[in-house]
Amino acid sequence: MRLSRILAIFVCILVISPAGFAQKKKAAAPAAPAEGTLTPAAIQKALDEAYEKFKDVKEGKNADYIKELARVDPNIYGIAIVTTDGTIYTKGDLQSAVSIQSISKVFTMARVIEEQGPRVIMDKIGVDATGMRFNSIVAVELQKGKEINPLVNPGAIASTSLVNGSDSAAKWKSILQTHSDFAGRQLGLDGPVYISEAGDNLRNQAIAHLLLAYGRMYFDPVQATDIYTKQCAISVNAKDLAVMAATLANGGVNPVTKKKIVSPETVKYTLPVMATAGLYDDSGQWLYATGVPAKSGVGGGIIAVVPGKFGIAVISPPLSPAGNSVKAIYTIRAIIEALGVNPYQITPKQ
Repeated sequence: MRLSRILAIFVCILVISPAGFAQKKKAAAPAAPAEGTLTPAAIQKALDEAYEKFKDVKEGKNADYIKELARVDPNIYGIAIVTTDGTIYTKGDLQSAVSIQSISKVFTMARVIEEQGPRVIMDKIGVDATGMRFNSIVAVELQKGKEINPLVNPGAIASTSLVNGSDSAAKWKSILQTHSDFAGRQLGLDGPVYISEAGDNLRNQAIAHLLLAYGRMYFDPVQATDIYTKQCAISVNAKDLAVMAATLANGGVNPVTKKKIVSPETVKYTLPVMATAGLYDDSGQWLYATGVPAKSGVGGGIIAVVPGKFGIAVISPPLSPAGNSVKAIYTIRAIIEALGVNPYQITPKQ
């Protein structure tokens, strides 16, 4: 009798103990959605609302230091998101193409890292932001060709010179194919933009020769500058850029074609450089506002990468004084905020 009473009391203690309540509560709690707010409806709603909000913005102006860019239709406005499962969401103009310009620097850098390892960027180019204009000659002179960053012109020309290939044609073929693989379709050259830039690239040629003088140019400087000029003239639309960004978000595997383009290791070293130097002089402001790696080009495009979730791209040619698409900045910031995907936006555990 006494034994049975003791056992009954022991069972009651187990049932009403805090641990027992915790286990019961844990078992009853519903599982959180895997993607949180990233439902198809939420993504499309964020695109639609951003498009409607910013479609009539008239701020900024086309780049005109490259004559052909001044002629591009300033009313082009296209948005695309591609998730890591390959789903594509779009709004606006997806047909009009622009030249990729400085966004190309990301993918050429990724090719070099993939071929030669991450250390080559540290040792032969540098990864710190220069603190000066993207085409600064002073930055090269002050650092004697070191610490110049692959996402500004001097470092980008050096990156181009490092791409594997026995001659100029082989290097260019590799670069164009890399961009095409990231985009999931064969890309081509915008001939008029290339001709326009090639006729006015004396400053970039001077930068390449100065790098050569400091032992930081790894191929013929004239040919390297020409290849770099070609890569900036690759023609893309907003969907192309979004697929390219999504390939980075997906660890180097194109989520549409399912083809592995670069390794996760390469992506791991590519995204931080985008975060520190992707939007020219406004890189710090961008990261402060969004928390995500991005890269702009004076053709009017911006890509941003939300690792593990999606890539986003916007094309709108009118630029801010820093050289970034005004509508693209507004649009991507609004979408990042609406979807709650800033990686630094942390919800405390209760």
